[in-house]
Amino acid sequence: MEHRKPYFFIGIGGSGMMPLAMILAGQGAQVSGSDRNLDSGRLPAKFDDLARRGVKLFPQDGSGISAGQIVVASAAIEPTVPDMIAAEAAGCAQMTRAELLASLFNAAPLSIGVAGTSGKSTVTGMIGWILHALGRDPTVMNGAVMKNFANPDAPFASALVGQGDAFVSEVDESDGSIALYWPKVAVLNNVSLDHKSLEELRALFGAFAAKAATAVVNAGDAESAALAMAIDRKLTFAVEGEADLVARNLMPEAYAIAFDLAHRGETHRVRLGVPGRHNVANALAAIGAVIAAGVPIADAARAIEGFAGLKRRFELVGEAGGVAVIDDFGHNPEKIAATIETLRAFPGRLLLLFQPHGYGPLKVMRSELVAMFATRLAADDLLVLPDPVYHGGTTNREVTSAHIVADVAATGKQALHIPDRAAAAAHLAAAARPGDRIVLMGARDDTLSLLAAEMLQTLAG
Repeated sequence: MEHRKPYFFIGIGGSGMMPLAMILAGQGAQVSGSDRNLDSGRLPAKFDDLARRGVKLFPQDGSGISAGQIVVASAAIEPTVPDMIAAEAAGCAQMTRAELLASLFNAAPLSIGVAGTSGKSTVTGMIGWILHALGRDPTVMNGAVMKNFANPDAPFASALVGQGDAFVSEVDESDGSIALYWPKVAVLNNVSLDHKSLEELRALFGAFAAKAATAVVNAGDAESAALAMAIDRKLTFAVEGEADLVARNLMPEAYAIAFDLAHRGETHRVRLGVPGRHNVANALAAIGAVIAAGVPIADAARAIEGFAGLKRRFELVGEAGGVAVIDDFGHNPEKIAATIETLRAFPGRLLLLFQPHGYGPLKVMRSELVAMFATRLAADDLLVLPDPVYHGGTTNREVTSAHIVADVAATGKQALHIPDRAAAAAHLAAAARPGDRIVLMGARDDTLSLLAAEMLQTLAG
C-alpha cells in the first residue's frame, strides 16, 4: 500500500499503536510519534526498538507536529495533550488507530480478522505463524509480542510485515470499532462480558461475522454458537463437541497440551507448545481460519506445533526456591478462569496478583469477577489486588479494587487489597513457599512484565 503523507502517532508505545506504526514503517511510510512513557523514561527498550525501525520520536509537547501530517491518536489520549492541540492548530488530518488499521486491513486481498472477548492475540499469532511457516509471507497486526518473530534486534515483535496477500489482525470490540472491518475470513472465538453489555456484544460480533466470505465460529461457546445460526458461510469448531473441526483426546502437560484434530474424516495428532484447554480452542480457531484461506489441514496441523506463544500469555518467567512465577494477560472473568483452570490441573497453591485494567471495567465486571474467584480459588489460594492501572484522564471510581476484595473475602476465600503494586508483590513473594505458583495478571500495563522479573529475583534471593 502506498503512503503519500507522513504519519505522527500520539501514544506510539501503546499495545495497539506500536504494531501499527511498525507495519507502516515496514511498508515504507514516514512515521514519527510521541508517548508519555517515553517522556517519563519508562520502558526505554520499547522506544529503542521503534527507533531502530526508522521511527523518529519526540517529546509529547507538540514539537513533533507539523502541517501535512496524518495524526493518529490512541484512545488513551485526551484532547488537552499538547500534541493534540498542536495538530488542531496546524490543521493536520486526524485518524483514530482503528480507522487507520481498518483502512489497511480492508485493502488487503485476503483480510483475516480475529474477534472475540478472549484469545484474540493468541489466535492472531497462531494464524500468522502458520501462514509464515508455510511460505505465505503474511502481514500480522497483533496486540502482543509474538515469540516466534522476536529476537535481540526486534524484542517487541507485535507486528510482522510481509509481501503476501494475507493481512491478519485482531479486531477490537471495546470501542465499537469492529464495525469498521470487512473481513474475507472472520474468526469469532467467544462472546462474554468485558467492556460492553452482552446485548451490544452480540450485535457487534454478529454483524462482523456476517460480513465475511467465511466465518470461523466457536460452536463450543454458547453465545458464539447462537450467533452462528444466522450465518450461512461458516466453518465451526469445538473442543470435545460437535462441529466441523473438533479436538478430542486432550492430554495436558504443565506447559503444553496434545490433542486429536478431526476434520472431514481426517485425524491428526497435534502437540501445542502452549498449555490449557483454552489454547486448544485457540488452535482450532487458527486452523479453521487458515483452512478458509486455502491451507490443507495436514499442513496447518504440522505448522502450528511450532507456535512458540506470546509474551504475557501464560508466560513462565522462571522458577526460584521451588516457586514458579507466571506472567499472564488475564483481565476479565473468562481469561482469568482459563488460566486458573490450566494451573489447577497440576498440584500447587496459587498466589494471584491481579491488577485491574481500569475502574470502568471493574464496575462492569464486578459480580462476574467475584463469582469467578469465589468458584475457582481453593481455600489455601491467595488473591491480592492493588489499585487499577491508571494512565491519566477523568474516571469514575465508583467500584475499586477494595470492593472486589471485600466481595471475594465475604465468600470465604483469601483476598487482600494492597493499594501499592510493589507492596502487593512484596507480600506475595514473602508468603510464597516451595510448590506455589505466583501469577501476575492484568492488561494495559507493560510494566507488569518487569514486576514479574523483579519478583523472580526477590525469590532467588
